[in-house]
Formats: sequence, structure tokens, C-alpha cells
Amino acid sequence: MARTMARSIADAGWTVVSGLARGIDTAGHLGALDGGGSTVAVLGCGIDVWYPASNRHLGEEILERGAVVSEYGPGVEPAPWRFPARNRIIVGLSDAVVVVEAAERSGALITARLAMEHGIDVFAVPGDLDRETSRGTNRLIADGAHPIVAAGEIVEALERIVGPAVSQSPDSSRPIDGPMFVHEIAAAMGVTIGEASRRVGQWELAGLVRLTAGMVEPLR
Repeated sequence: MARTMARSIADAGWTVVSGLARGIDTAGHLGALDGGGSTVAVLGCGIDVWYPASNRHLGEEILERGAVVSEYGPGVEPAPWRFPARNRIIVGLSDAVVVVEAAERSGALITARLAMEHGIDVFAVPGDLDRETSRGTNRLIADGAHPIVAAGEIVEALERIVGPAVSQSPDSSRPIDGPMFVHEIAAAMGVTIGEASRRVGQWELAGLVRLTAGMVEPLR
């Protein structure tokens, strides 16, 4: 389910953000790559440390079609508390959060709760009531998450609730007239801060702007 949904999301032009962990995270990254799309892996360790080691090849493939990011310096080893902490970065990079499986206590629920607190839509896959890894998702749905019962529903739901995916091609028009913060650009364009950040990234790659002390400055 996770891999199929991720592929559908990538096919529609969205970027899949996950944590490069075993299981659902790995399936999500693979689905995005299957669809020829982009994906971002947020690490709970140093940027030069692959964890789990078995996902090193996957991480290197992600570097070719997306990004690997970490708030930790080089050489920082993984620790249990770092993984829940990195989930706030996953939320910050996302317009919506999808929880495929979750026990009553899991890092996925931390991610979902953070998203809800910040007004980000949460989707969850329901499951058997007596299945341990469905108790968390069922609880999320009871608390207001959007249920997803077929992989193909996710893109339709995202477009209805969040809006269409941002084009992956850079906008060649003059983006801004003077130095602005990202939140000011978001307000001026009527988009989310996450979407504004992506557009700023596209403009920067196209040589239209530069980032200086947190400000976005036009170059043309």
C-alpha cells in the first residue's frame, strides 16, 4: 500500500518525504523512485551515516533524484531519541502526512500529531480493530484524519484538500521585486510556506534569486 501510494503521488508530480527507516519509509522512497519522481530522506543521524546500513544503496539512489537531509553534523551516530525528533522536520517539509501503519505508540503517531497541531492534513489507512499495527491509524481516523482505503484515492484527496502539485519545472518569470522572507512570499502568493519554499528553491536553481541571512533576494 505504501509503495503503491508513493508511486501515485510521484506520478502526479508530488515529492515523497520519509525517514529512510526499514518498512514503510523504505516502501515510500521506493514507490517514488518507481514512478520516476523525487523523494527526500530525513535522517536521524549524521548526513554521512547510513542507517540502517542496508539502505545505503537506496540513500545513494535518492541523492540522484531528490535529497538526503539531516540536522546533525557529520559522524553523529543514530540514537533512539533522534528519530522522533527528526519527525518534526518531515512535518515541516510536508503539505500532508500519510500514516499507513501505526501501533498505539509509534513514531508515526508523533509525526501525525505534530502535523495536526500545525494545521497539516493527515491521512490514515484503516485496518482490523484487533491488529496491533492498525490501532494507531484507526485512532487517528477517529480523531479526524482522512481515511484512505485504496491507493489510488491519495492523489485525488491531496488535490482536493491541499491543491495540485507544484510544477517541477522552474518558473522563469521574475519571482519577486525585492528582498522578502519566505513567509512573506507565501502570503503574497496565497500558498503554504512549504510550497513557497519549494518555489524559492526552483528560483535559486534557475539563478533568479539568492538566499542571504534568511532573505530571498532577486537577481534579475
